[in-house]
Amino acid sequence: MKLRKNKFKAAIKRGDYQIGLWSGLRSTLVAEMLTQVAAFDWTVIDMEHSPNELVDVLLQLQVAQQGHAEPMVRVPWNDPVMVKRVLDIGAQTILFPMIQNAEEAAAAVAAVRYPQNGGVRGVMSLARMNNYGATTDYYLNAHKEMCVIVQCETEEAVENIPEIAKVPGVDGIFVGPSDLSASMGHIGNPYHASVQKMIKKAVGYCKKAGKPAGYLTGDEVQAKQMIDWGYTYVAVGSDMAVLTNSSRALANRFQEYVGKKMARKKANAKKKKK
Repeated sequence: MKLRKNKFKAAIKRGDYQIGLWSGLRSTLVAEMLTQVAAFDWTVIDMEHSPNELVDVLLQLQVAQQGHAEPMVRVPWNDPVMVKRVLDIGAQTILFPMIQNAEEAAAAVAAVRYPQNGGVRGVMSLARMNNYGATTDYYLNAHKEMCVIVQCETEEAVENIPEIAKVPGVDGIFVGPSDLSASMGHIGNPYHASVQKMIKKAVGYCKKAGKPAGYLTGDEVQAKQMIDWGYTYVAVGSDMAVLTNSSRALANRFQEYVGKKMARKKANAKKKKK
């Protein structure tokens, strides 16, 4: 069997726009909807800020890799042991949170590579990643389809993007607006002028380095602004937000509708009493 091609890695390398969605609901059904029904180019299976454990990620990968959207796994931390386990179950695109400098970025790259390519990844002979031994060239060529995305989520990290981008094997930079705004003293407010200035500065560094830049926001206006600034792979929401917002809006519409009917019913009852 042939090594699975990483469509997302190829797309961002070409400079194609890639629209994604964050996923933290720990559901194979959601993974199926996002990757096989909705027209997203990629999704994030989040292990940092969700209850996803390794087996949950495995089950979601099994579903997602049958679809058209590329699954990206955000690991909880830049930990080579966790990364090794996620790779062994078949992940090819890894999002590393809270990368502060070139040294940490280099460690992230090393975690996804075998020793012959300068890495520290341990070798498992039979696992899902090499189709249980059927992909015979996996160990020689796995790095070619691995995609390493590093998150820059503080002022320090943003200012270090020029050096981070030089690290061989880093395929893209991802700006985390929530932690960035928190690090700048504006927690919960990524729209603050100083935070927006830093976000724009980050994509400027990426463009100058020739490195694709990514972003996450549930605000459609902000998402379009990021694309206009030069961010090419943008997550435009999360499964949790989509479900919460749509269900709340649906419930509110019908509560308002029946509320009005109840008010009319009470008003008519009063008239009859008179």
